[in-house]
Amino acid sequence: MKNSSIVSSRLLGRRAFIAAGLGAIGAVASLSACSETSPEAGSTAGSAAGSAEASEGVEVHVASLKGPTSIGLVEFMDQAKNPDMFNNAYDFQIMTAADEILPLVIKGDIDIALIPANAASVLYNKLEGELVCLDINTLGVLSVVTGDASIASFEDLAGRTVYLTGKGTTPEYTMNYLLSAAGIADSVTLEFKSEAAEVVSVLAADASAVGVLPQPFVTAALTKNEALAAPVDLTDVWAQYAEEGSQLVTGVTVARRAFVDENPQAIGEFLICQAASVDTVNDDPDAAAPLVVEAGIVDAEPVAAKAIPNCHLVCITGDEMKAALTGYLDVLYSADPASVGGAVPEDDFYYEE
Repeated sequence: MKNSSIVSSRLLGRRAFIAAGLGAIGAVASLSACSETSPEAGSTAGSAAGSAEASEGVEVHVASLKGPTSIGLVEFMDQAKNPDMFNNAYDFQIMTAADEILPLVIKGDIDIALIPANAASVLYNKLEGELVCLDINTLGVLSVVTGDASIASFEDLAGRTVYLTGKGTTPEYTMNYLLSAAGIADSVTLEFKSEAAEVVSVLAADASAVGVLPQPFVTAALTKNEALAAPVDLTDVWAQYAEEGSQLVTGVTVARRAFVDENPQAIGEFLICQAASVDTVNDDPDAAAPLVVEAGIVDAEPVAAKAIPNCHLVCITGDEMKAALTGYLDVLYSADPASVGGAVPEDDFYYEE
């Protein structure tokens, strides 16, 4: 996801940044980092953002979750501390649970939110369609972790007990779907723990044990215990078995429909800045790590730097976003309709110009 055409906005003033990054041509160039296969999304955000210089800025209240869904934003959040950097004023909040964010979106206190994909679907249904998905910001963050060198592929889990968290939620549904697709569901036992630290404890106590952990817990566990490895990334397994276009999705970026309709230039600027931030973080994890720690997302810079390449930070828009997310939500709906709010969102959920 590298894009040498993006000029760091650290070196530009507000008006220069708008001219370079938010003009129609610059917008499309910047958004090539956002989605390699959806140029129509780039032109969508670009045309919306192209009028940013002529439009009066607004306050944009953004909330995201502590974890990978916020890591891609850290460069943007750091730049936004300068009130003259952008046309709009951005207020960022990082929260520990989606349940803290969703009520604030419903009340209108939050304009843009980075939340789990299934939570976005639930909120879309609760708000009767008054929610728009702008992009996918994080793909799968789950990996198989073990000290057993005989586990080299997902299919090697046959006959094993796998420790993980998320009973009755998306990790369970994801594992059940993949185990079934791989034809080994009947031979694998899933044992659930209440939190990731408990899974890590099991792995530390038994070198032959097998767990499934999310980032950055995977990296933290491997850093503390050199006997452990993460031989299987569930994002790759999903790509192997899922229908074409479907991807394992962790987080998406959503906005209230009223805010999108009333502030197209703000949405355009946000999308471009988010894409550039993701690109910068992915390109230089070592430089981004201090910002991740400063934001309170991860405690240690070495862990942050090592975790970033495995967090699948993206900014996928347009048709690619729709195909990836619809396929994922269809799987969750088949497992438990309530997990997506009773129905998979309609086409109007997906952001278009």
